[in-house]
Amino acid sequence: MNNFNITDDAASTLLGKKIDGFDFYNPSVLVCVPRFENRKQYNISPEELPFLGYDVWHSYEFSVLTNNGIPVTRVLKLRYSADSEFIVESKSLKLYLNSYNMSRFGDSVDECLNICKSMIEKDLSNKLKTDVVVNFLQDDIKPVDIFSDFVDLTTMVDVNNLKISSFKEAPEVLKFVETNNKKANYLKFSSLRSNCRVTHQPDFGDVYIYYYSDKHLCEDSLIEYLVSFRSEYHFHEECCEMIYKRLYDLLNPDDELCVCALYTRRGGIDISPVRYSNSCKFDGYKDLLDITKFARSGIKQ
Repeated sequence: MNNFNITDDAASTLLGKKIDGFDFYNPSVLVCVPRFENRKQYNISPEELPFLGYDVWHSYEFSVLTNNGIPVTRVLKLRYSADSEFIVESKSLKLYLNSYNMSRFGDSVDECLNICKSMIEKDLSNKLKTDVVVNFLQDDIKPVDIFSDFVDLTTMVDVNNLKISSFKEAPEVLKFVETNNKKANYLKFSSLRSNCRVTHQPDFGDVYIYYYSDKHLCEDSLIEYLVSFRSEYHFHEECCEMIYKRLYDLLNPDDELCVCALYTRRGGIDISPVRYSNSCKFDGYKDLLDITKFARSGIKQ
């Protein structure tokens, strides 16, 4: 398990402990975590990131009151860039959003939501020192099925004959073969599991990998590698970057690569990081980045 220090003063009193809810708007509970603490272990330089990308969050339990006490409940979607110095810690975000529950804003539903959108964008942007974009999704919005063309890795190999023994991140198990032609590969793994490095609670997700290369990643080794996260302690964003960086190091510098992890919700919040190379022509992740759309790809999400 990685050692780390969250430098924010609120961390020592809020994270990993029983906390009473806050009845009214309270931005002081937000905790940010520097990205460099994990990136330096995998030789990811903040000055020369090997990827572009975003972190996308959905909060399914956002609720607030209008001035006359009418509850307004929406799914909140937010997005910020992977080149930001910090990420927001998920429990602190939940506490922050819950602090709106008994707060009153605006004389109409639309006014209430517009006020909350502005406040949340400002608070998170100031805390994370980056631009954070927020939107509220309507109840009747239809999900957009993304990554529908991706093939489940477990259908490509005889999993009954696989022998997996590494349950700590094991990049050494990854193997590839050289080919004569570049080929686009669309791969899905539905059993990604890691653990939160604050609460140690398990996190589950589906990971989608696209790469275009004349190197062919051996599917059985990729399964073995992804399974090796089961006893790792990392945030969702970190897992996505680790997978990306390990594959990036194996492929050619000019190859296309995209890694996206759609995690299931925990505590009413899910996190969906996506990382992609500058040369990547695959754009199937764009619906996920669209703040007006609800883009998922499976029943678990």
